[in-house]
Amino acid sequence: MTITSVSTDKAPVVGFSAGTKAPLSQAIVFGDIVFCSGQGPLDPETHTLKTHDFDEQAQLVLENLLRVVEAAGSSRERILKCNCYLRDIENFPAFNAVYRRFFADCPQFPARTTVHASPPRDGVLVEIECVAARNP
Repeated sequence: MTITSVSTDKAPVVGFSAGTKAPLSQAIVFGDIVFCSGQGPLDPETHTLKTHDFDEQAQLVLENLLRVVEAAGSSRERILKCNCYLRDIENFPAFNAVYRRFFADCPQFPARTTVHASPPRDGVLVEIECVAARNP
């Protein structure tokens, strides 16, 4: 099977230090499976942190993730598994509310793991990565 790198300018990619290119792909497609790198709450146009409000960050992260999933030929309904990283576990109830609304129209919720972790970029309160099936 072929392995394909996915890139879209509709979702942000930033370097890990000033002026460097990120040492990752936004997503990798292997067969009919999409493996998305973690997305953060960065504005897709400016590649900067757009807000410090947790709910707004969580919503933007999910939107950025979906943009990558769609660029890879998949859709919200075909997201199989999300790994979610929260800087402050106190935000877990708020995260559940945003996540529930985002996937409300899907026939099922994706499998999910949520952990307390410190994303490497200052100000980032949530990061999410996922695995999705490509659309038939």
